[in-house]
Amino acid sequence: MELRLRYGRPAPDSEEGWEKYSIPIGCSYIGGNVFGGTDYERIQITENSLENPDWLGGLTSFADIIISFMDPQGPIKGYERGLDLDNSLAYVRYSAGDIKIEREYFASYPDRAIAGCIRSSDPVSFRVDLRIPFITEEEHRKKRGKVSSCGSEIVMKGVMEAFNVRFEGRLRVFSDGAVTVEGDGLRINGSQNTSFVFCCGTNYERRPEVFLEKENTKKLRDFDPHEKVMGFIDAACSRSYTELKERHISDYRELFGRVKLELGETEVPEMMTDELLKSYGEGGKSSYLEVLYFQFGRYLLISSSRPGGLPANLQGVWNCHDRSPWGSGYWHNINVQMNYWPAFVTNLSETFEAYRDFYEAFRPAAEEYAREYILKTVPENYTDEPGGCGWTIGTGNYAYTVSGPGGHSGPGTGGLTSKLFWEAYAFTGSREKLRTVAYPALLAMAKHLLKVVRNYDGLYLSVFSASPEQIIANNWSNPVQYYHTVGCAFDQQMIYENGSDLLRCVSILGEENIPEEDMPVIRELREQIGKYDPVQVGWSGQIKEYREEQFYGEVGEFQHRHISQLVGLYPGTLITRETPAWLDAAKTTLNYRSDRSTGWALAHRLNAWARTGDGNRAYRLYRNLLGTRTLPNLWDTHPPFQIDGNLGGTSGVAEMLIQSHEGYIVPIPCIPDAWARGSYEGLVARGGFEIGARWDGGCVNRLSVRSLAGNVCRIRIPGIAKACIPFEHAVPGDDRIEFGTKAGETYVISDIPAFEKRPVPKEVSAGEELKLKWNFDGPVSVWRAADSSPDYEKIAEYAEGGCFEDRDFDFSKYETVTYKITRADAEDSSAEGACVTLNHATSARRLRYRYLVRQLNLVCEDEDPEEIERHLPKN
Repeated sequence: MELRLRYGRPAPDSEEGWEKYSIPIGCSYIGGNVFGGTDYERIQITENSLENPDWLGGLTSFADIIISFMDPQGPIKGYERGLDLDNSLAYVRYSAGDIKIEREYFASYPDRAIAGCIRSSDPVSFRVDLRIPFITEEEHRKKRGKVSSCGSEIVMKGVMEAFNVRFEGRLRVFSDGAVTVEGDGLRINGSQNTSFVFCCGTNYERRPEVFLEKENTKKLRDFDPHEKVMGFIDAACSRSYTELKERHISDYRELFGRVKLELGETEVPEMMTDELLKSYGEGGKSSYLEVLYFQFGRYLLISSSRPGGLPANLQGVWNCHDRSPWGSGYWHNINVQMNYWPAFVTNLSETFEAYRDFYEAFRPAAEEYAREYILKTVPENYTDEPGGCGWTIGTGNYAYTVSGPGGHSGPGTGGLTSKLFWEAYAFTGSREKLRTVAYPALLAMAKHLLKVVRNYDGLYLSVFSASPEQIIANNWSNPVQYYHTVGCAFDQQMIYENGSDLLRCVSILGEENIPEEDMPVIRELREQIGKYDPVQVGWSGQIKEYREEQFYGEVGEFQHRHISQLVGLYPGTLITRETPAWLDAAKTTLNYRSDRSTGWALAHRLNAWARTGDGNRAYRLYRNLLGTRTLPNLWDTHPPFQIDGNLGGTSGVAEMLIQSHEGYIVPIPCIPDAWARGSYEGLVARGGFEIGARWDGGCVNRLSVRSLAGNVCRIRIPGIAKACIPFEHAVPGDDRIEFGTKAGETYVISDIPAFEKRPVPKEVSAGEELKLKWNFDGPVSVWRAADSSPDYEKIAEYAEGGCFEDRDFDFSKYETVTYKITRADAEDSSAEGACVTLNHATSARRLRYRYLVRQLNLVCEDEDPEEIERHLPKN
């Protein structure tokens, strides 16, 4: 299946044209954006270390390559530009009069270069320039530089004052025409085949000293990057253009080609991509576009995060601005983590190495922030023992600076980050990764998180706590008033998740292999972990964002973009089928939070709905993401452009296609009706298994498992015990099998029987006297969960007649009770069904709640008043 972005006109040469229409290429070290003009071409260049402090604008554009055609051109015909995703090649094709012109560009990771080629059917002449954008003498952020040319090369050199960043770029031309120096550029006359190579660099080094040094101008060693850049370009130019291209494609396809996905359409549509996207946003259907977007996310991650480079920031490795949005930082209260959610499941684990190396560099500074945080916030827990307070990370971080918790996000940002290190092990199944990557990061984070809590009436709660970016009374004044509290769900859940993951590490490694000096931390964690109380269910049947809330939305924005009270659902593993009452409360929360939000926030909702197993609802979120928050070049928009929405969207699709967080592999756990037939290859499950699946009618009929680490494989599919399984295996139940594996071996299961999807109860109501009513044709089971119980108790089976009265329950002893009805033959309470939650609120209390929510949400443009009103209790 050929994957291609296609456009019928050039991108406008403007910031809007860059953001909405230019085509991104990248190799982690360098990013480029191709505009595809006919009179002149612009390739805008980004290098992620060319940065000012965040208060001075952060990341700034590195350079522009300009190709200006000199000869009078005839009318432009047959124009097409695009991006070949299968080979990571951008192209421009058209005829100018009778002359056919084709241009091609790529960013090569093995050669640390951007290369391009201009071919024409007849000789053409053009000029090539290299420009340094945003030269300024502005105080504190001076940027100076000059461009010169000699022979067949253009050189740009300069310095940015704030961090004393020295930069250099070199562009070398090879042509069958005559190349002459013209001012500070090059003129090429009579060429039918010209290629160029561009390399660049700065004096930035990813070292702890960069983050530890407080004086900005001393963060970098003051050396000229000339020799480094010369080494790059000489090495690249020692190969022909064809060799460079072949090396690039081979390197890229080794990663990109690991995963294949088909959801119906297999041919490239006749419509251009921007037209296809517009049609899709208006309600049209295109499984091709849905696959293209998924794979485009993988392309972006490969292009912006590879070993040796800086990790992908808020904009990946692409920025055309002098002052980039949010400084193109590394936001750690959801965004940078979202960047790496697809890394493991979509078979791109190497891309995480860039972040891991970044972490190793900033870790000493993060330990300093951890000490400062504990001394200020919970001084009784402070220790001056080196490393004794662990490490921490706040929201706003950059290539030169990191931060600690505070402001609008609590210390849970650390646990949200350490989860990535656990996943780096979990998906590979490598004990070496467990020992060297996951365990050290989780242990040191646990040292910190054990100290951020205080014992309040037998519970260990985060002393300072903030649910990311949630505000007081919708007060978007300047400065914004963020809501601070004790023990909010975000912090408690991520403190729990980090601790749980660390204890799993200890269990797998064996306590006898844990250094004795680590054991006090492990013992303290075991004493605390059952007392974090990470999930509370409120009066609306919701997962409470704050311990002090009763009804949903009594604090902060009703439809806030973050769903921080659900990090235990995704990316965490606290809320699962094993905690069905919490899982139903999570669905209630998602309904309240709405399907309407910013790009990356829709992506988080997509992943969360995928974890619930509701395929059609997850698909609705995916359509919303593509149809309302995707730009014509398929970049996600917050707005403005942020790459996390793309990468979170790719992760969400993968989560619909495979899940493995509950201890067994579940293919197509969340398949929508629109994807009733399809197949994939190469997605990865925890434990170290590469999975291929084929399905029809929403039922898997063939599965392949390639073992990467030789671990035991556990699979859950309805009826799998009756499939053709030509190897030794155990059958714990009709829907489960497990078997030992050998690393490198592939195991194929075929003829998996289809199962019938039967109707389930959709609605249930209940009154104050605990009388339940429903409308469902058939017997049901009735389940009950009081207050914040994670599980249900079955209180009736094979109940018929559409009603049931719970006469044996003393509701006065509890704040809330949730009832659930399922089909009578449901295996357990995690089955799909209908829920209702009751509380003791009086009519006056409900009316006060209605008034409160209306007042809290008057001024926010992102809120939908009608949808909010629909969720409020009636009097």
